[in-house]
Amino acid sequence: MTSGSGPYTELEALIQERHNGKQLKLALRTRALSALSGGNRSNFRGRGIDFEEVREYQPGDDIRTIDWRVTARTGAAHTKIFREERERPVLVVTDQRNSMFFGSRNCCKSVLAAHTAALLAWAALEQGDRVGGLVFNDREHREVRPRRSRGAVLNYLHQLNELNRQLPDLERTETAAQPFADTAAEVRRIARPGSAVLIISDFRGALGARAMEHLHQLSRHTEITALHCSDPLEQNLPEQGRYRVTDGKLKIDLNTGDGAVRTAFSQRYRDSLDELQDNFGKLGIPLLQLSTAEPALDSLLPYFSSMRRGVTTA
Repeated sequence: MTSGSGPYTELEALIQERHNGKQLKLALRTRALSALSGGNRSNFRGRGIDFEEVREYQPGDDIRTIDWRVTARTGAAHTKIFREERERPVLVVTDQRNSMFFGSRNCCKSVLAAHTAALLAWAALEQGDRVGGLVFNDREHREVRPRRSRGAVLNYLHQLNELNRQLPDLERTETAAQPFADTAAEVRRIARPGSAVLIISDFRGALGARAMEHLHQLSRHTEITALHCSDPLEQNLPEQGRYRVTDGKLKIDLNTGDGAVRTAFSQRYRDSLDELQDNFGKLGIPLLQLSTAEPALDSLLPYFSSMRRGVTTA
């Protein structure tokens, strides 16, 4: 089974995820996935619908589809008829910022995100959807318009691999980097109503007021699924000892023997994750958990497959 490993992606490995992507059924919004989207109902209406015609109202028609203008003009009740689109745009949005260039297990979060994106993109193409998306880092966004073609997915993976290979960008600090809100604004610009938007990120900066407003507006007309990338070392400090750590510029010694420090570190992660889940839940956005300790496919199958598997929702 293809799985990302190491600090960087390999384009050939991303292409080979096509075989694993066939196991995912994005149209199957399982109970496990729906349970993560909070108490609010999504405004998304399936694959999207196109207006087809107006005809006279017949017993059993949904009264919410009555065309009141035609009814008033003709004096007889008329209703709008819609047909389901045969395909929908699927936008895969993948984070390749500096914060994603971190990992203590099989790979960096940036590699995990890339393989997750490849699996979802191939799965969408397999089920007949138009596939495109956005890849972003601390400097730029690269856009691939949705098309129902293998070339569109390959183009997306090429852009993804190229930005992954540019990590880390040591000239960029968190204050100089483009905020997450800019990415959300770009997604709003290109996402058509009825699109499925899959955002793969660690969501640093996603809870800012401007970012949340863009996500709120986006969630009104599209189906958003958030896939949160994390590493075990972000959740809990390593075993007691002294460690030398670096961000590529600064080096410090970290003493993990202090119990209070260890507890505070773990609690801070749980609090930030709870806040992210609560805010996304209010928008009807499910938040899936991905970890560098587990292959991307194993994490996705419980949510995008008809197979019966145990599900945990950390």
